[in-house]
Amino acid sequence: MLEGEAMPMRTGNEPVTARSPLRMRLWLSLWAAVWALFGLAAFVWAGRPGWAAACGVLLAVTVTDLALIVRHMRQGAHFQPGRDVPPYEPVREDGARGRRQPVPGDRDGTRPPER
Repeated sequence: MLEGEAMPMRTGNEPVTARSPLRMRLWLSLWAAVWALFGLAAFVWAGRPGWAAACGVLLAVTVTDLALIVRHMRQGAHFQPGRDVPPYEPVREDGARGRRQPVPGDRDGTRPPER
């Protein structure tokens, strides 16, 4: 950002329009599990116990990830704030939150009323 340029605030609809990557993670984990299983079998057959153990650990991790992904998918959607929840304030350059200084072009530079 350029100096003096106004930092855009969130619109507040990001949680509503956000999409979960769970389906993509599911397919990537399945792909990794297939290859880890293939590697495990191939390295056991080739007599390489170290590589077979590494593929076995990778297989265990991917199966655990698959279980977590399926669990999250079955839980369904979680609470998302509605339109009555105001957007977050941007963090100022000094890292603090709260009232920010008025910016040219901003409505009035104040934060939404507290509830």
